[in-house]
Order: sequence, then structure tokens, then C-alpha cells
Amino acid sequence: MIVRKLRLQRGWSQEQLAQLSGLSTRTVQRIERGQSAGLESMKSLAAVFEIELTQLQQEKPMDSQTQASTEVSTQEQAAIEYVRGIKDFYTHLSTYVLVVSALFVFNYWTNPSYIWAWWTALGWGIGIISHALAVFEVFNLFGADWEKKQIEKRLGRKL
Repeated sequence: MIVRKLRLQRGWSQEQLAQLSGLSTRTVQRIERGQSAGLESMKSLAAVFEIELTQLQQEKPMDSQTQASTEVSTQEQAAIEYVRGIKDFYTHLSTYVLVVSALFVFNYWTNPSYIWAWWTALGWGIGIISHALAVFEVFNLFGADWEKKQIEKRLGRKL
């Protein structure tokens, strides 16, 4: 998460960070998801961000000012996850529009008398609506309250 925070603070895309650090985009994605990285990868990232390697490895820095700028708070992590969810939804929606449009064109080209592409649009559209409701928390059936109750139920005590 520290790598993602530092990247976002600088306004860089994952591709730009990969290019600046000499790593692959896939490696940057893996590191941002929390997978372990090799020492050379971490050194490259530390050099690009102009910070100490220990800060990137989530060790506590010596001074509090540097610590505040590199640690990812719970609130920041929640915001990052929320924005990732919105980005995933819009990617899903874009894919839906492109594929369904292509299916309608293909349907019209092959058999204009029967429009079967409606079935695909309807089925996938239900999935899109479900995804939107979950991402934008319109109906929060399995939200924080539900999670807390389930944890307390498993523990047999209050949190």
C-alpha cells in the first residue's frame, strides 16, 4: 500500500512508475497488492521515490515527519479500496457496452429477423446493476454492521 500511496501522491500511473523504475507494470501491480518483492525491485522503487529502502519496507522511520508521509492510514486504505472498486465497476461497464454493442452488430449482420442479443444484454445488465449497487453501497446488506455482528457471533463476545 505504501507504493500505491507514494505513486498516487505523485500523480503517476502504474505504467509510468514501471517505466521510471525499470520494472514491469505487472511487478508494480503485484507490489501494490501487497505481494513480496525482491530487494532489487524495492531498491529501484526507493530510488524513484527518493526515500530510504527501510521506509518502503514498512519499517518505522526515524523522524515522525517522514513517517506520516509514508504510512498508509486505515482511512486512506479504505479510500483507496473504494476508488479501486469504482474503477473496477467502470471497467466492467465499459466492457459491457463494447461487447453488447458488438453482439448487436453481429446479430444484425447474421440474422436481422430475430434479435437474440437482447438476452445477453439483459443477463449481463443484471450483473452490471448488481455490481453498481454493491460498489456505490445503495443497499448495504453485508456492510460493516453485518460483519461486526458475524465476528461477534463467532467470538461469542462483543468486540
